[in-house]
Amino acid sequence: MPRLPGSSHRDLAGPAPAPRLSVVVPAYQVEEYLGDCLDSILAQTFTDLEVVVVDDGSTDRTGEIADRYARRHRRLRVVRQANGGLGAARNVGVGHCTGRLLAFVDSDDVLPSDAYEVMVAALDRTGSDLVVGAVERFDGARRYMTPLMRENHEREALRTTVEQQPTLLADVFAWNKVFRRSFWDRHGLCFPERVRYEDQPAMTRALLAADAVDVLTETVYLWRVRGDGTSISQRRHEVADLSDRLLTKRSSTEAVLAQASTRVQRTWFATVLPVDMWEYFRAVPGCSAEYWSLLHDGVVSLWNPATVPFEETALPPRQRLMGWLVAADRRIDLERLLEFLDAHDGRLPVVDGAYAHPFRDEPGLPTSLLRPG
Repeated sequence: MPRLPGSSHRDLAGPAPAPRLSVVVPAYQVEEYLGDCLDSILAQTFTDLEVVVVDDGSTDRTGEIADRYARRHRRLRVVRQANGGLGAARNVGVGHCTGRLLAFVDSDDVLPSDAYEVMVAALDRTGSDLVVGAVERFDGARRYMTPLMRENHEREALRTTVEQQPTLLADVFAWNKVFRRSFWDRHGLCFPERVRYEDQPAMTRALLAADAVDVLTETVYLWRVRGDGTSISQRRHEVADLSDRLLTKRSSTEAVLAQASTRVQRTWFATVLPVDMWEYFRAVPGCSAEYWSLLHDGVVSLWNPATVPFEETALPPRQRLMGWLVAADRRIDLERLLEFLDAHDGRLPVVDGAYAHPFRDEPGLPTSLLRPG
């Protein structure tokens, strides 16, 4: 397999057989978190693994910490490169991997100790192309799972496919999965570079290409919510963040339209694709004209009569109403709605069998936004 650019640091204590599992850890400016991350990987009950840390041009102590671990642990090595972003760091890391199985971990997150034992055991039983486990978010005080994640992982499903379980496409994360390296290479999988949210296009293509996927009920990954607000997923108010989000949604949509059945496409537009858009709607008060224009154009291009209008998606009614207002280019009305929701605990109250919101008596309001059911 080809080696990608990057200089590596390895404890040269003699040759060792290739491990079964390679774990790629892209690392940039994570001196506060990297130790916990690497400790959780090295403490795995599945020990036949190597760890490839890619220092993506960090200027803090990230590289120093990684080197210290490499000196102490023969299974871990460090690859250095000029800053190229998360996608590039992952791709470079894959080029330095030797295992027959492949996994990814973000450097500020951690894994339960049996995560890889559970996932590799599933692949050994089934021969599937990849295995997917559940994810919990944690913020130091609590751990929790999103509703769609809970739905996808409430029952074990071995050797399933996207056609059988279309909502699997909502599992856009790289780091709660183990892939067969032969599958990864055969389909030319890689991450987009110099763009945020690079997981979604790569994972969409992987799930669509897989002949068999194992879906487990066990939590295999703990996704950190940073208190300092510096993680990529905590920057919804930035134009660049919204632009990258829409770019990766469009790229993923191209793959779905090219490869998936009409049924899967319907689920994609109604359930999977819009699931995080409410966070951008919530960022509208105080946003720039550029942000609003980008948001409006993105909603209109992705959700429309040719796909699924936003008001007909499977989202909660308040989110569908937000999207309907965005599509209609009604910024002031969206801000009115957000104020209304803030005054009602974030919910649309039901009065006399109809949703009580500022637009309930408006002619032309879609029925789905008027009353439940």
